[in-house]
Amino acid sequence: MADYYNYIKALHLIFVITWFAGLFYIPRLFVYQIEAFSKPSPEKEILGKQLKLMAKRLWYIITWPSGILATFFAVWLLVLRPGILYNPWMHIKLGFVVLLIIYHLKSNHIFKQLQKGIVKWSSNQMRIWNEGSTIILFAVIFLVIVRDAINWIYGVIGIFLFAILLMLGIKFYKRIRNKNPEA
Repeated sequence: MADYYNYIKALHLIFVITWFAGLFYIPRLFVYQIEAFSKPSPEKEILGKQLKLMAKRLWYIITWPSGILATFFAVWLLVLRPGILYNPWMHIKLGFVVLLIIYHLKSNHIFKQLQKGIVKWSSNQMRIWNEGSTIILFAVIFLVIVRDAINWIYGVIGIFLFAILLMLGIKFYKRIRNKNPEA
């Protein structure tokens, strides 16, 4: 059973990694799509068409299938070892997984809007949105490795500090871009 379980676990991790790869990259494509809308013709149309195609392929060929398969293998792992659900750290981890699924679904909503040419976010707002999956990844990895529900409080504080540093980095990068548009 241990070898069988480990193969399922390996598949789960592989698809978690590819899922996150998609969730990390899709908001960057959204940033580029949003910025392409303000370009003059024909650059706007050329970039828009290419970025829509790239986003569509990433979303439907990598991100959605990876999310579904990561979830499938996670459920299979829980079926094989249901006792793990009694661990307090797992409850917190599953809470972050729910946040990840919500993040994915909201990204899907943004994806569909941009595919239709509807822009409701600024590129700066999308840069901030891009950090959501990073914060969730940090939280889940620390919970899985540390496996201590008491120390999750310190972890959450660390995540908020990390988020603040990310936001400061985004503001710093925006200043650099405003001074040098080629950056």
